[in-house]
Amino acid sequence: MSFFSVTDLTAGYGGKPVIDRISFELEAGCLLGLLGANGSGKTTLLKSICGILPHRGSCVLEGSVLEQLSPRELAGRCSYVPQRSGISIDLSVLDVVLMGFNPRLGLLEYPSGDMKERARKALARVGLGGREEENYLHLSEGQKQLCILARTLASEGRLLLLDEPESALDFRYRYQMLDLLRGWVREEKRAVLAALHDPSLALNYCDRLLLLADGKVLAVLKPGTDALNKMEEELGVLYGRVSLQRCRDKSGREQLVMLKEPETE
Repeated sequence: MSFFSVTDLTAGYGGKPVIDRISFELEAGCLLGLLGANGSGKTTLLKSICGILPHRGSCVLEGSVLEQLSPRELAGRCSYVPQRSGISIDLSVLDVVLMGFNPRLGLLEYPSGDMKERARKALARVGLGGREEENYLHLSEGQKQLCILARTLASEGRLLLLDEPESALDFRYRYQMLDLLRGWVREEKRAVLAALHDPSLALNYCDRLLLLADGKVLAVLKPGTDALNKMEEELGVLYGRVSLQRCRDKSGREQLVMLKEPETE
């Protein structure tokens, strides 16, 4: 049995489907990148999996059908991080992270000392250590995204869903976030499904890539082992004519570089 599976997932808005009968599987310890043009259904897919959007089909996480779980049970197992947090009131950075424990707390129950310690460790892990008492609203957009990521890591959900988490981050922190996520899923034997805007990040940090086009699965790629010409062909459907090269950085680590090629007439 796979760690997480999606079968014939169909969802949309106003009776019009955006994703149509999408199916795939995800193993524990895997970082799966989701690539697609604007409107291809990336956000719709993530919202359907976490129960925000009504849908047909089924999602099974470690043997549990997510559609059969209560909202509280679902929130305890599956965490969704949107492009914007939606938080608009004054809260400390620590309090925002502690919100991740809400599914485990009873009515009027306060977070325990252990929860607070885990929240502080999660903040340190994303580079926000020492900023626990700052006002969340005073953070930059990128720092807010890191804070929400810390909230998710502290809550110890089994499946993490991210909607373009790198979009508000600068060059340095984009790579730091993906490196953190890749280490987290492997250490904890959990899984991440991340819709990514930057294909270069996806190619170098994701174990697999799920390509969406017109609401359907176009292809599943394995950047570490797939032939370059195969990946060029599939990625070309999304981005136009591209070429891929394997190169090494100064430390000797191999990386993939994607170049945009002139379109042929």
